[in-house]
Amino acid sequence: MTQYFSMWGNLTIRENLLFIARLYSLDRRRDRVERALSELGLTARQHQLAKELSGGWKQRMALAACMLHEPVLLFLDEPTAGVDPKARREFWQMLHQLSDRGISILVSTHYMDEAERCHKVAYLSYGRLLANGTIASIIASQNLITMRTSGAGLTLLESQLQRLPDIEQTVIFGNQLYITSRDEAKLKSALFAFTQQGYEFCKVDTNLEDAFTYLMKNNCEKN
Repeated sequence: MTQYFSMWGNLTIRENLLFIARLYSLDRRRDRVERALSELGLTARQHQLAKELSGGWKQRMALAACMLHEPVLLFLDEPTAGVDPKARREFWQMLHQLSDRGISILVSTHYMDEAERCHKVAYLSYGRLLANGTIASIIASQNLITMRTSGAGLTLLESQLQRLPDIEQTVIFGNQLYITSRDEAKLKSALFAFTQQGYEFCKVDTNLEDAFTYLMKNNCEKN
């Protein structure tokens, strides 16, 4: 399944699916189309022109087309790029339903929350495989410690922390600042001075984005 819409806008959803079934000389075409429409929640929209669909519904239709030949393996190239959050969530719910039926699904994505939905992930950077395994194993392998603080002046605090040798990375999300290091004792020591300024730091779980960012940083430094 391609990243961008690659079906026929002047055909309805149903016509698109029937046309694809004919292209691949599939048997039981109408039965296959009916099943795909039902499974992907497209029955009520089956007579709507494809060009009139939102991004999320276009991707549903594309997935329905991929399911016509009853595959055991699906390749999806950034299937939710440009899709709104609600449609993204619904699309991934459908993927998990397909996975529960025994279908293997390989997805490329830039969204870390989507990667965290997968049973296993592989991290590719400039053609190099940097990590491969479960989410938990990849995060654990980086041995990162993450602390969090909140309050005023986070941008200034972040710039000060970034100059310290034992700080690997920092990132601001809303009114919270996350600080990552590989040495918990040195991290706490580095942060102690800032507690005198009124900041409170608490340890939190390192997430996949932290691990991937660290992997990318190290890979760039080695090259």
